[in-house]
Amino acid sequence: MSTPPLPTLESPRLRLRPYRQDDARAIYALYSDPVVTRYWSFPAWTRREQAADYLAARMALETPAVYAWALAEREGDRLIGTTTLFSLSGPHKRAEIGYSLLPARQGQGLATEALRTVLGHAFGPLGLERIEADVDPRNEPSWRLLEKLGFRREGLLRNRWRVDGEVCDSFLYGLLREDYAA
Repeated sequence: MSTPPLPTLESPRLRLRPYRQDDARAIYALYSDPVVTRYWSFPAWTRREQAADYLAARMALETPAVYAWALAEREGDRLIGTTTLFSLSGPHKRAEIGYSLLPARQGQGLATEALRTVLGHAFGPLGLERIEADVDPRNEPSWRLLEKLGFRREGLLRNRWRVDGEVCDSFLYGLLREDYAA
Protein backbone atom coordinates (compact mmCIF):
# COMPACT_ATOMS: atom_id res chain seq x y z
CA MET A 1 0.00 0.00 0.00
CA SER A 2 1.52 3.32 -1.02
CA THR A 3 1.41 6.39 1.16
CA PRO A 4 -0.33 9.53 -0.03
CA PRO A 5 1.93 12.19 -1.54
CA LEU A 6 2.69 15.34 0.40
CA PRO A 7 0.04 17.85 -0.62
CA THR A 8 1.08 21.23 -1.99
CA LEU A 9 -0.63 24.01 -0.06
CA GLU A 10 -0.94 27.59 -1.25
CA SER A 11 -1.64 30.94 0.35
CA PRO A 12 -1.68 34.38 -1.27
CA ARG A 13 2.14 34.74 -1.28
CA LEU A 14 3.44 31.25 -0.52
CA ARG A 15 3.56 27.71 -1.81
CA LEU A 16 4.21 24.90 0.67
CA ARG A 17 5.48 22.08 -1.49
CA PRO A 18 7.61 18.94 -1.35
CA TYR A 19 11.37 19.42 -1.32
CA ARG A 20 13.31 19.09 -4.58
CA GLN A 21 16.96 18.39 -5.31
CA ASP A 22 17.34 21.91 -6.68
CA ASP A 23 16.50 23.30 -3.19
CA ALA A 24 20.01 22.35 -1.98
CA ARG A 25 21.56 25.82 -2.38
CA ALA A 26 18.63 27.58 -0.69
CA ILE A 27 18.36 25.08 2.18
CA TYR A 28 22.09 25.42 2.78
CA ALA A 29 21.73 29.22 2.88
CA LEU A 30 18.94 28.82 5.42
CA TYR A 31 20.57 26.37 7.82
CA SER A 32 24.14 27.64 7.53
CA ASP A 33 22.93 31.01 8.82
CA PRO A 34 23.67 31.28 12.56
CA VAL A 35 20.74 33.70 12.94
CA VAL A 36 18.33 31.00 11.75
CA THR A 37 19.90 28.20 13.79
CA ARG A 38 20.53 30.26 16.95
CA TYR A 39 17.54 28.68 18.68
CA TRP A 40 17.31 25.57 16.50
CA SER A 41 17.92 21.96 17.54
CA PHE A 42 21.20 21.76 15.61
CA PRO A 43 24.10 24.17 15.03
CA ALA A 44 24.61 26.12 11.80
CA TRP A 45 25.80 23.95 8.94
CA THR A 46 29.37 24.31 7.78
CA ARG A 47 29.41 21.94 4.78
CA ARG A 48 27.25 21.96 1.65
CA GLU A 49 26.92 18.17 1.90
CA GLN A 50 24.71 18.73 4.94
CA ALA A 51 22.09 20.27 2.65
CA ALA A 52 22.13 17.25 0.34
CA ASP A 53 21.86 14.89 3.32
CA TYR A 54 18.99 16.92 4.80
CA LEU A 55 17.09 16.93 1.51
CA ALA A 56 17.61 13.21 0.98
CA ALA A 57 16.30 12.47 4.47
CA ARG A 58 13.29 14.79 4.10
CA MET A 59 12.42 13.53 0.64
CA ALA A 60 12.47 9.94 1.92
CA LEU A 61 9.95 10.67 4.70
CA GLU A 62 6.54 9.23 4.12
CA THR A 63 3.29 10.99 4.83
CA PRO A 64 1.41 10.71 7.05
CA ALA A 65 4.32 10.17 9.48
CA VAL A 66 5.85 13.58 8.72
CA TYR A 67 4.67 16.47 6.58
CA ALA A 68 7.89 18.30 5.64
CA TRP A 69 7.27 21.26 3.34
CA ALA A 70 9.61 23.59 1.52
CA LEU A 71 8.26 27.08 2.11
CA ALA A 72 8.54 28.84 -1.25
CA GLU A 73 7.47 32.11 -2.77
CA ARG A 74 4.53 31.57 -5.11
CA GLU A 75 6.21 33.90 -7.57
CA GLY A 76 9.29 32.00 -8.74
CA ASP A 77 8.81 29.00 -6.39
CA ARG A 78 12.16 29.71 -4.61
CA LEU A 79 12.65 28.13 -1.16
CA ILE A 80 12.78 30.76 1.60
CA GLY A 81 12.05 28.57 4.62
CA THR A 82 10.61 25.34 5.92
CA THR A 83 7.66 24.13 7.91
CA THR A 84 7.01 20.65 9.24
CA LEU A 85 4.28 18.74 11.02
CA PHE A 86 5.97 15.86 12.84
CA SER A 87 5.48 13.45 15.74
CA LEU A 88 2.01 12.84 14.36
CA SER A 89 -0.12 10.64 16.56
CA GLY A 90 -3.25 9.50 14.77
CA PRO A 91 -4.86 7.88 17.82
CA HIS A 92 -4.32 11.05 19.84
CA LYS A 93 -5.03 13.43 16.92
CA ARG A 94 -1.96 15.55 17.67
CA ALA A 95 1.28 16.69 16.06
CA GLU A 96 4.19 19.06 16.59
CA ILE A 97 5.03 21.96 14.31
CA GLY A 98 8.36 23.48 13.37
CA TYR A 99 9.29 26.34 11.05
CA SER A 100 12.18 28.46 9.84
CA LEU A 101 12.53 31.45 7.53
CA LEU A 102 15.45 33.26 5.95
CA PRO A 103 16.30 36.39 7.99
CA ALA A 104 15.84 38.63 4.93
CA ARG A 105 12.23 37.42 4.69
CA GLN A 106 11.38 37.76 8.39
CA GLY A 107 9.13 40.57 9.60
CA GLN A 108 6.93 40.47 6.48
CA GLY A 109 4.12 38.29 7.83
CA LEU A 110 5.27 35.27 5.81
CA ALA A 111 5.72 32.98 8.83
CA THR A 112 2.22 33.89 10.01
CA GLU A 113 0.83 33.14 6.55
CA ALA A 114 2.69 29.83 6.34
CA LEU A 115 1.63 28.63 9.79
CA ARG A 116 -2.00 29.61 9.20
CA THR A 117 -1.90 27.54 6.01
CA VAL A 118 -0.42 24.51 7.80
CA LEU A 119 -2.79 24.84 10.76
CA GLY A 120 -5.78 25.00 8.40
CA HIS A 121 -4.61 21.75 6.82
CA ALA A 122 -3.86 20.13 10.19
CA PHE A 123 -7.22 20.98 11.74
CA GLY A 124 -9.09 20.52 8.44
CA PRO A 125 -8.21 17.60 6.16
CA LEU A 126 -5.89 15.90 8.67
CA GLY A 127 -8.52 16.06 11.43
CA LEU A 128 -6.04 16.86 14.21
CA GLU A 129 -7.24 18.20 17.55
CA ARG A 130 -3.96 19.53 19.00
CA ILE A 131 -0.74 21.06 17.66
CA GLU A 132 2.31 21.57 19.87
CA ALA A 133 5.44 23.66 19.47
CA ASP A 134 8.54 24.01 21.60
CA VAL A 135 10.45 27.27 21.48
CA ASP A 136 13.61 28.50 23.17
CA PRO A 137 12.46 31.14 25.71
CA ARG A 138 15.05 33.57 24.28
CA ASN A 139 13.41 33.37 20.83
CA GLU A 140 10.79 36.01 21.52
CA PRO A 141 9.74 36.59 17.87
CA SER A 142 8.91 32.89 17.55
CA TRP A 143 6.87 32.55 20.72
CA ARG A 144 5.08 35.83 20.00
CA LEU A 145 4.12 34.43 16.58
CA LEU A 146 2.68 31.33 18.23
CA GLU A 147 0.72 33.41 20.73
CA LYS A 148 -0.64 35.60 17.90
CA LEU A 149 -1.97 32.41 16.28
CA GLY A 150 -3.73 31.34 19.49
CA PHE A 151 -1.15 28.95 20.96
CA ARG A 152 -1.02 28.89 24.74
CA ARG A 153 2.17 28.55 26.73
CA GLU A 154 1.72 25.37 28.76
CA GLY A 155 5.06 24.96 30.46
CA LEU A 156 8.80 25.24 30.60
CA LEU A 157 10.93 22.23 29.74
CA ARG A 158 14.27 22.77 31.44
CA ASN A 159 17.49 21.54 29.81
CA ARG A 160 15.46 20.27 26.84
CA TRP A 161 18.14 20.62 24.14
CA ARG A 162 21.91 20.39 23.94
CA VAL A 163 23.06 22.23 20.84
CA ASP A 164 26.71 22.80 20.05
CA GLY A 165 27.62 22.42 23.72
CA GLU A 166 24.93 24.79 24.99
CA VAL A 167 22.09 23.58 27.24
CA CYS A 168 18.78 25.19 26.28
CA ASP A 169 15.31 25.32 27.77
CA SER A 170 12.03 25.26 25.83
CA PHE A 171 8.64 26.78 26.30
CA LEU A 172 5.97 24.23 25.39
CA TYR A 173 3.01 25.67 23.48
CA GLY A 174 -0.26 24.00 22.56
CA LEU A 175 -3.11 24.91 20.25
CA LEU A 176 -6.44 23.09 20.28
CA ARG A 177 -8.75 22.93 17.29
CA GLU A 178 -11.48 24.85 19.12
CA ASP A 179 -9.03 27.61 20.12
CA TYR A 180 -7.87 27.94 16.51
CA ALA A 181 -11.43 28.03 15.20
CA ALA A 182 -12.26 30.86 17.62
